Amino acid sequence: MNNRLLTAGLLAAGLLLAGTANASLALAQKNNCLACHSVDHKVVGPAFKEIAAKYKGQNVQARLEEKVKKGGAGSFGPIPMSPNPQVPDAEVKQLVQWVLSQ
Repeated sequence: MNNRLLTAGLLAAGLLLAGTANASLALAQKNNCLACHSVDHKVVGPAFKEIAAKYKGQNVQARLEEKVKKGGAGSFGPIPMSPNPQVPDAEVKQLVQWVLSQ
């Protein structure tokens, strides 16, 4: 019986995490992030996985949130990232957390 509860709990946790990942991808689509980025390959800007790898283990959440809002250049080459002031702060926070989790 305990194994069944453990298995059910792990399955529920996995579904919750998968739902969060899908929700964040949907949020990236909604906010037009995928016009310049992809999860796993360079488009105009770097792949989300490349961003996560570059900043792994660093405390960059606030800095990247600001970069999403205000734009920037130079971190991944000469092409600047356009500012996104229209994206609500809560969504920017969620998107950056998701990108860093790749």
